[in-house]
Amino acid sequence: MTSPTSEPIGSATPNVTITGANDSRQNRTREMQLIPEAMARAHMHDRLREAEAERQAVRLVAARRMQRRAERASLRARRALAMAVMH
Repeated sequence: MTSPTSEPIGSATPNVTITGANDSRQNRTREMQLIPEAMARAHMHDRLREAEAERQAVRLVAARRMQRRAERASLRARRALAMAVMH
């Protein structure tokens, strides 16, 4: 019995290493293509967090302004009441 090719019997190895290398290369290429998308997603996440922090700061400033206004109105009312009681 002779093998149909010039290779010795049992020497034919499947191209597993080549297939694995191609798959690995394709995965790396796919990952490289997804990097800008991941960076854009992270950037948008940061921008959303910054915008939320800015909105919270604006709400806090408005709340403090309203509190000061209410305190001044309360003080005016107390003074008016004291003036009315004294006269």
